[in-house]
Amino acid sequence: MLYPDLRQKIAETFRILDEKGLTYGNAGNISVRIPEENLFLITPSGVRKAALKPEDILVIDEKRRVIEGKGHPSIETPMHLAIYKSRKDVKAVIHAHPVYSSVFAVVGVAILPVVEEMIILTGGEVKVAKYAPPGTRELANNVIEALGDRKAALLMNHGIITCGKDLDDALEVLICVERTAKIYLLSKLIGEPKLIPEKVIEAEKNLYRLKQKYQ
Repeated sequence: MLYPDLRQKIAETFRILDEKGLTYGNAGNISVRIPEENLFLITPSGVRKAALKPEDILVIDEKRRVIEGKGHPSIETPMHLAIYKSRKDVKAVIHAHPVYSSVFAVVGVAILPVVEEMIILTGGEVKVAKYAPPGTRELANNVIEALGDRKAALLMNHGIITCGKDLDDALEVLICVERTAKIYLLSKLIGEPKLIPEKVIEAEKNLYRLKQKYQ
């Protein structure tokens, strides 16, 4: 079996997502890039993700052809491949349906920088990609536009996409954004959330870009 350790890591990551309530059932998908081979690992479509085993993870090429594994690659494969094509720094992508982030996604409101750690991890606000049907090239293009050089974007009426230098990085970003979304929403119960001063935001964005450059 090709890349057994990475396939195991993907299966374990989905169990973490399930345990933390960041996705459910058949929802969500994960991929990892193998740069030296120009191949990708991606989760299959139509299966309960928390029950995935390493052998269930598919190996595909840039044309979406299955190199190893059974079943069909995720319906969101075009979105994953488009992100890898536009972002050479990205080695892993997670698409999930966490509750608090999805609230922002269905309303079409960006998650603004109200906690400092989010800026350093994501590169700034988490914007909302315009709606397009799942699995379409239009959705992939909309996500790339919303993502920019950052590590997270919301999908209108859908969920969230996060990316990183590896799966641990993409997972950390996802957990941070969901926590920020929860803080943002709860804070509105007692007042209006205050944004971090613009000078601080720019300084932390510079730290993010510097980290990206040398990772």
